[in-house]
Amino acid sequence: MKSVRFGDLCKLQNGRAFKPEEWSEEGTPIVRIQNLNDQTKSFNYCNFDVDKRFWIDSGDLLFSWSGTPGTSFGAFFWNRGKGFLNQHIFRVDVKEELVDKHYLRYALNSLIVQIIDQAHGGVGLKHITKGKLEEVQIPLPPLTEQRRIASILDKADELRQKRQQAIEKLDQLLQATFIDMFGDPVSNPKGWDIGCIGDMLESVKYGSSDKATLEGEIPILRMNNLTYSGEMNLTDLKYITKVQADEKYLVKEGDILFNRTNSKELVGKTAVYVGPEPMAYAGYLVRGRTKGSFASEYISAFLNSPWGKEKLQSMCKSIVGMANINAKEFQSIILPIPPENEQMHFKTRVLAIREKKQLLANQLNVFESLFKSLQNQAFNGNL
Repeated sequence: MKSVRFGDLCKLQNGRAFKPEEWSEEGTPIVRIQNLNDQTKSFNYCNFDVDKRFWIDSGDLLFSWSGTPGTSFGAFFWNRGKGFLNQHIFRVDVKEELVDKHYLRYALNSLIVQIIDQAHGGVGLKHITKGKLEEVQIPLPPLTEQRRIASILDKADELRQKRQQAIEKLDQLLQATFIDMFGDPVSNPKGWDIGCIGDMLESVKYGSSDKATLEGEIPILRMNNLTYSGEMNLTDLKYITKVQADEKYLVKEGDILFNRTNSKELVGKTAVYVGPEPMAYAGYLVRGRTKGSFASEYISAFLNSPWGKEKLQSMCKSIVGMANINAKEFQSIILPIPPENEQMHFKTRVLAIREKKQLLANQLNVFESLFKSLQNQAFNGNL
């Protein structure tokens, strides 16, 4: 299969550098990178007209060329109506007589690691110049073959998206279940007793400060192993030795893990540990162990609710770019405390939802592997 220089297939139009003082609460949405990779992110708006070079509309192909490798870079279709393009994003105006833009999106994203390798900047923030991006070589079969490949990849991508959407709906169901059972935590319409998190805990401990490596014997949880939405992510683990893994630094199924130090946006991440064991936890985490029949799932759901997130943001202390909520402050957080039997009923429903999510996640992994396999075959001329 022949390859063609990317710059020969299209014209790249960079976005406008909007200043904060130009933002408005209404008008035309300013499309930033975060609006491409997370459709839940809010817009800034512009209430004056700008040069038509910076206009975008549904169906436009965009390429994000700056940001965090792994999350920010990539080609996207815009499908949310008229907008103004912000800097760090190219609108890709394709030469339709040469390339199908659906095919081109898949081709670009299949080369994303290569593109990031050519980018400038540090570990956390990189950008690629227009000139270097235009030199990227795109595999280019005839147009009819491009459309056939794009159609196959569209179907595989749709399977991925449907599973991801189903997982997101279960997350919404979990939030709805919390509200249905316990009501708004602020107004407390069901009249639950009011207390603090510490009232439901038998022990609270800081994690190990020992240096973790890739070669130890006992895995150790760090702050990156807790997601913002309240899940455990065990894909990137480090290890300590058995000698370092003192009993007081080990977690058990059902323990609450609270991220006491992080950026202001992420401090207070909370999740319930569900195994496997043995597993240690690091010093930027606090482990809470519930007493009696209090459910750690209830505490975690409260802290991951909009009300809990707002409370955490209001109480954290920031020092040189990092924010902190210590163990004493964590225990002092005030919340409604429903009866233990109500909490255990909630836990049962959480576990059922979690089981369904795991099934969907396993299916999603299969479809991800299928998509990558098809993508590799497509751009190696074997599909």
